[in-house]
Amino acid sequence: ELSPHLPAPKDVEIYSYNFQSLLRWSPVPVENGSVLYTAHYRTGFYAEWSEMGCAHTPRTQCGFPARLRRRRWTVLLRVRAELGPLTSAWVHTPPFVAERNTTLGPPKVNSVSVSPDSLLISVSPPFTPETGDILRYHVSYWENTTSPVQKKLSESKTLFQIGNLKESTLYCFSTRVQLKIYSGHLLEGQQSAPECHRTALS
Repeated sequence: ELSPHLPAPKDVEIYSYNFQSLLRWSPVPVENGSVLYTAHYRTGFYAEWSEMGCAHTPRTQCGFPARLRRRRWTVLLRVRAELGPLTSAWVHTPPFVAERNTTLGPPKVNSVSVSPDSLLISVSPPFTPETGDILRYHVSYWENTTSPVQKKLSESKTLFQIGNLKESTLYCFSTRVQLKIYSGHLLEGQQSAPECHRTALS
């Protein structure tokens, strides 16, 4: 039933940030009428396509249903355009594994306590960790001068201290998270925007 008149969706991609994933694509332009879309999924070990909860929708994106939010599953998706009785060809995505293909955002900085010689920083991970996750926080920090020298710190705790600082001095820091996944690979998170704090006066 493929029609030469109804093009398939373009720019089909899986966008995944902090393990929240969705399928998105560009709208198919037609002269008249409104195009609808249907998306399906299947897993790597099951050949049958299933509904994603996006059938005959005018939207150009489709969130993963809850049952697909398994980090280690291999997921394949497909989407097509529909206009009245016409349907386009299916467009398939490459295999997607959240644990390898998601983008991790920066950690959230909850609080910074200053003392004359240190900053005590509390962070939380950008996603809800699962049992067995091994997270490390990498911190770069520097004195806010014209030619700053960056120092680095690596912590597995969400509360850590940057020590040996000068009093009443402005220091900046930036953090990122690293997740050690099941296969032993490391998933590197994005660096946070720098945040600056002045140490206390003793």
